[in-house]
Amino acid sequence: MRISTVAVVIAALSFAPLALVQAQGVQPKPQAQKQTQAPSDQSAVIRTIQVVDIKDLKPEARSMVENVASKTSADDLKSLRSSIDSTPEAVSALKAKGLSSAQVVAINIADGVLTLFAKTA
Repeated sequence: MRISTVAVVIAALSFAPLALVQAQGVQPKPQAQKQTQAPSDQSAVIRTIQVVDIKDLKPEARSMVENVASKTSADDLKSLRSSIDSTPEAVSALKAKGLSSAQVVAINIADGVLTLFAKTA
């Protein structure tokens, strides 16, 4: 993955709430700490992008994602979706599932995997 693409996704994450992470009770680190602890090779941050339709989640997980999504501001979603649209790999992953960024309601990053949670109906 190109470093510029990773930078766009990382920028999106800094503007959008880390919905699922916050819902699980993990608080994001202050911005100053994020910058000092960033890995020198940012291409290792996101290795895979996966798309999950929230209707395919277990009821407990679906409820958590829907709860957090309902608390996310329209501006945060707009910023996140704009960043997704400017990231070809994310757009491609969504298109492979027949989806678009307009359906993304939450994201999560863990162990180098960017998960896009989409709501189809």
